Amino acid sequence: MSSDSIVVENIAKRYVIGGAKELGYKTLRDAIASLFRPRGPKMSRETIWALKDVSFAAKKGEVIGIIGRNGAGKSTLLKILSRITEPTEGRALLYGRAGSLLEVGTGFHPELTGRENIFLNGAILGMKRSEIVSKLDEIVAFAEIDQFLDTPVKRYSSGMYVRLAFAVAAHLETEILIVDEVLAVGDAAFQRKCLSKMEDVSHHGRTVMFVSHNLASITRLCPRAILLEGGKVAKDGPSHEVVRFYLHSDLGTMAAREWRDPVTAPGSDYVRLRSVRVIDDEGHLGDKIDIRREFTVQMEYDVVRAGRVLVPNFHFGNVEGVTLFVSLDLEPEWRGRECPPGRYVSRALVPGNFLSEGTITIGAAMSTMPSEVHFYEREAVAFEVVDSMAADTARGDYGGPLPGVIRPILTWKSERVS
Repeated sequence: MSSDSIVVENIAKRYVIGGAKELGYKTLRDAIASLFRPRGPKMSRETIWALKDVSFAAKKGEVIGIIGRNGAGKSTLLKILSRITEPTEGRALLYGRAGSLLEVGTGFHPELTGRENIFLNGAILGMKRSEIVSKLDEIVAFAEIDQFLDTPVKRYSSGMYVRLAFAVAAHLETEILIVDEVLAVGDAAFQRKCLSKMEDVSHHGRTVMFVSHNLASITRLCPRAILLEGGKVAKDGPSHEVVRFYLHSDLGTMAAREWRDPVTAPGSDYVRLRSVRVIDDEGHLGDKIDIRREFTVQMEYDVVRAGRVLVPNFHFGNVEGVTLFVSLDLEPEWRGRECPPGRYVSRALVPGNFLSEGTITIGAAMSTMPSEVHFYEREAVAFEVVDSMAADTARGDYGGPLPGVIRPILTWKSERVS
């Protein structure tokens, strides 16, 4: 008997954009309306391949992260695995029942209550009523919606909806769990609870496919990752290697990132992000930073209108999923003051001999204290800290790697006391 839980063979998915209505079935109303529609030039129909020649296999109990930029084909792949859409070419074989949590709004009937949707989902999976009843209390406790259990889900907030949807997908007896970035809707505490549950699910032999832009979650949860780019598999392997490849290739982020279109740039009605850069001590973009040298992280942004006290902040992390530190702008000139509309640049200086060697990621955020976040661009930029072999760093004459997330040079004094 095969040990594979999922087998994907040369999957391709084509979508038609422009003139797509001509391809579907026509109702009587459409047919009559078309008789009176002016005859113009024929609408062009352009096709795009969301996926092309994607192949991989997942073993039972394996946890696989799917990463890649927006439009890389991640969500399309999960929809095919969830049987929401069919591939244009190739096939996907799933050995066992699959529970999926994709975008908010799928999987539940809005007119039914939370309780009724739990039983409906279980029935669709082929579970007996007694099996669903045995899981009901656990699902409700996890989702924290006990007082709203008999309320139609159309009245749920997005957070309540996601909590219940994840609890149903994770607790009902499926062999495969498919989860999209939808977890980002929940608060931080619930996200941590979901990640812990997925770890627990994998330990019980269930296969997990997890799409996320949060690379820290991918490296923490998934021993293996698949990088999609342009609908194809760009790299498949251990998650730390795949994430490192992503961050240090043209597919991911490097020492500079720009958002040229103010309409689509991260932000709110008050402020929009323009760019984030890592600058070395000579004023150049810093893809590689000498561990001994200071460097600057720079954020450029537009204040669109006044009305908020803005606090720029940077979130430093590594590819192992560890948050190194968060730094907030505490400059006296703007502390507690609203910024008039205009273009701004905020810079944070990081001293030399501070970070350990390795790949460092920086998230760029803009907040109004205590709880309003105007934008938070995770892993906006990334760079490599390189430890010199010149014996004048914290490593001294030792040539091997040192553990830890920081590597300061401390003041030492050794003396003979006997």
